[in-house]
Formats: sequence, C-alpha cells, structure tokens
Amino acid sequence: MALRQKVGGALPVLLRSLKDRKKPPIPQLPSLRRAFSLYDQINLINKVPDDQLVFQEYDETGFKVNGVKYEGSVLCVGNLLLSWSPKKFSEVTLDSLSIFQILRPVPEILILGCGKYIEPVGPELKHFIRSMGMKYEAVDSRNAASTYNVLNEEGRITAAALLPYGVSS
Repeated sequence: MALRQKVGGALPVLLRSLKDRKKPPIPQLPSLRRAFSLYDQINLINKVPDDQLVFQEYDETGFKVNGVKYEGSVLCVGNLLLSWSPKKFSEVTLDSLSIFQILRPVPEILILGCGKYIEPVGPELKHFIRSMGMKYEAVDSRNAASTYNVLNEEGRITAAALLPYGVSS
C-alpha cells in the first residue's frame, strides 16, 4: 500500500515534468513534389538535342522547324520530317497516312493539324488510325505543332501530320 501511494504521488509529478518539457521541433522534410516534377525534365527554351525536331514558327503557308522554313504540309514522325501531299483537310485519306502501315515502332499518338480550324475526323480515318495502334488528336495546326514539341521533348514516340495554318475548308 505504501508503494502504491509512492507511485500515485510520483505519477502527477512525472506527468507535469513531461508536459513542461519543451518539445524539439520536428524537422521539415524537403518537398518531393518538386523533386519528381516532370517540368524539371522538359526544357522548352534552350538545349534541345540537335537531332530533335522543334517547331519554332508557323505562318499561313508553312512551318519553321529547327531554323529551316518548310512550305506546305509536313508529316513528322519522331525526328523525321517529310513533305506531305494533302493541301486541305478533305485530302487527308488512308493513302496519305499509309506510311504508318510500314513504320516501326508505331507512334503512340498522331496529332492531326487541321489548318486554321479544327475539323471532324471521319469514321473510316478514325478506324484506320486506331487499327494501327495509335491514338489521335485533331486540333488546329498551331496547337498541333506545340503539342508535338512537348510530347517529342518528353521522349514519347509521336507523329504529327500538319496542314499550314492558312488552310481552311
């Protein structure tokens, strides 16, 4: 019983001393959000590898890619740039995209630059693109060029089929 009184009397003293003691500050951990940000890996300003295609400008008749002006429509696959035959969106057919039947590796996405305005993609063309194992995005050529730049910079296998910005149906 005497032991119980001793312990009972010591307990409040122990609790008071623990309460009065200053707690050491909890150290702040560095934010992992910044450490794993994709934006650290994407460089949209300088230091693009020489073999990587970058759309720098567009106008009514063509595009400037890596400092070279290209007139007319272009087809880009990875870091390969080709002149492309369609002059307006209605001329974008299975034949004009037939390169994707033999191209390996198949790009994961095809960005269709429709000219000045977004155009609807017909069901036959949709089916063909999907049957090749690609996704597609149909946007105006200005946004198509910048989307291609970002996806290509990320290292993704990307294709872009672009009509000049001045084209409208």
